[in-house]
Amino acid sequence: MGLSTAAPLWGAPGLLLTIALHLALYLRPAQAWAPVHRDYCVLGAGPAGLQMAYFLQRAGRDYMVFERAPVPGSFFTRYPRHRKLISINKRYTGKTNAEFNLRHDWNSLLSHDPRLLFRHYSDAYYPDANDMVRYLSDFAERLGLHVLYNTTIAHVTVNKDRGAWNGHYFILTDHRGQAYQCSVLLVATGLSVPNQVDFPGSEYVDGYESVSVDPKDFEGQNVLILGRGNSAFETAENIFSVTNFIHMLSRSRVRLSWATHYVGDLRAINNGLLDTYQLKSLDGLLESDLTDLAIVKDHKGKFHITLKLFMEEFFNQSSDAIPLPQDNNDNFAMRVAYDRVIRCLGWKFDFSIFSKSLRLSSGSELSEKYPLVRASYESKGSRGLFILGTASHSVDYRKSAGGFIHGFRYTVRAVHRLLEQRHHGVAWPSTEHPITHLASAIIRRINEASGLYQMFSVLADVVLLKENATTFEYLEEFPMQMLAQLETITGKRARHGLFVINMEYGRNYSGPDKDVFFSDRSVGHMEDAWLSNFLHPVIYYYRHLPTEQEVRFRPAGWPLPRPSALHHVVEDFLTDWTAPVGHILPLRRFLENCLDTDLRSFYAESCFLFALTHQKLPPFCQQGYLRMQGLVGTESLRQHGVESGLLWDSATVGQHHGASDQQPGDHGPGGHPLAPGPPVSPFNSNKEEL
Repeated sequence: MGLSTAAPLWGAPGLLLTIALHLALYLRPAQAWAPVHRDYCVLGAGPAGLQMAYFLQRAGRDYMVFERAPVPGSFFTRYPRHRKLISINKRYTGKTNAEFNLRHDWNSLLSHDPRLLFRHYSDAYYPDANDMVRYLSDFAERLGLHVLYNTTIAHVTVNKDRGAWNGHYFILTDHRGQAYQCSVLLVATGLSVPNQVDFPGSEYVDGYESVSVDPKDFEGQNVLILGRGNSAFETAENIFSVTNFIHMLSRSRVRLSWATHYVGDLRAINNGLLDTYQLKSLDGLLESDLTDLAIVKDHKGKFHITLKLFMEEFFNQSSDAIPLPQDNNDNFAMRVAYDRVIRCLGWKFDFSIFSKSLRLSSGSELSEKYPLVRASYESKGSRGLFILGTASHSVDYRKSAGGFIHGFRYTVRAVHRLLEQRHHGVAWPSTEHPITHLASAIIRRINEASGLYQMFSVLADVVLLKENATTFEYLEEFPMQMLAQLETITGKRARHGLFVINMEYGRNYSGPDKDVFFSDRSVGHMEDAWLSNFLHPVIYYYRHLPTEQEVRFRPAGWPLPRPSALHHVVEDFLTDWTAPVGHILPLRRFLENCLDTDLRSFYAESCFLFALTHQKLPPFCQQGYLRMQGLVGTESLRQHGVESGLLWDSATVGQHHGASDQQPGDHGPGGHPLAPGPPVSPFNSNKEEL
């Protein structure tokens, strides 16, 4: 039966049917290469890509991470070339608060798993790059992140589709020809293309990415390094003990991180060459525009520095016939011959795989290094495309830490919160509190929060006041430059005023030419808080949400538009803003002035007397006593307060301060009324609780 059934297939009609089935079952080209759809596509499994993957996974979203290497963090398998990271791994702070400790842990990613803190992977203050590779591998594996390894995305473009939320899908094509369709594209590929300067003789230059890291290869040599950043000084640090000398050439002066307060500038761990230069030990630093120079190789294989115009004038001449600057100026600084010239000019973003239709670059100098992004980290040219991690650093270049793990772990979280609101209706996380808790909420955050501390002047906390200022809503780490769009981004309403809490350095305290060690640099008195130089909290009060125009045209040097009121919390040597008189009291008075209310706490008996004698009660009494809550004062408790110095003895107040000094409702240092009476404005009273 089976044979008789099969036999007709080989006849004339059966042959056609067989061919048709073969084509349908085995070839199927259109169906085999149909795009695989993902709601979120993440390019790159480096720190930023893994951080975003973590947040997407915790939220239960449909996503995939694409990584060309067989392991995450492949950049760190090769760089830095000399293997020592410049991101600090401070394992001991004397604190047990996990959020505070992240202020001084520059390598850990954010997660719920305490095992995934970098302190468990290295004891070194400046860890080895191999420890970072191991850490990132564990992070991806333990959290079960969806990473597609050994997959090189060769091309990225857009496909217009009315069914997409933004009118298009992103189409990613890998090296096998497989296509992926993405609703949102999150690019975390970092900076991977070495910066190069095209000048005559540049072909003789060794690149940082390929030069030998064995000091023996440089013994007894004259070395010229092009560049002035950490990679240049890292290279010099590795070989300066065995070379004849090292000259370092760049178009700009050296920028020391402790002067600029920018962690991407030269760090002390790499600056040994500055000592040998300034202590006259043959090494030296020079400034010149590299595009004006040229390199000539003589018949002995030595390299000479000359001017580009000389090369152009004596084109097609032998190297020995090309003039050198020392021919006319025998004091020319670089008149010596060099054995090696090394290029260490940093990195830029790889635009090559992205279609021009995505408009990631404008052609300007900065946009050749970084993609064009808004303050929300969304591409200016393509809605739904976000740049994460090091490649997003254009938002705060040379200003904050957004190009480094300890900064972008928070900007990635901010992007995720934006996406949750935009696509899933999940409002920006917040907590709501009675207005009497406002000062304590701010004090807690400025003393603990790592995101505020590391992404100063970029991410800020926002306090949204509710109607009649009886309660407030606290939002953490919002992108400051997007303040005008706060309601759209967060899903919150800002109709009754708001406070913005930022961390700032003094206006004239950062820069390569600043003396940050001048004798009276420290500000210690609260009346001079606005002159604080070191990193300190600044609170902005707005009666209304600023407009986009106000944000765009804010005063020069200001991170935000001019507010209705402004308060600087005076800088503190210990970065511990908990001093009752120096920090907390001025802050509370500022808040009370903005809100036109009294934020102090009272005993229940005082609230009772206020209720009998006043039409308006302090918020603490409204929210506490009238709801049958509050602290009941007793004679023993009062006496204990007097003995400890927290309260004044009502019997002796007149003797110490004079009868005319003591006003009804005045408070002792502890902040509790000693006698019934109306609450007195904190701006007129000389005696305030702390």
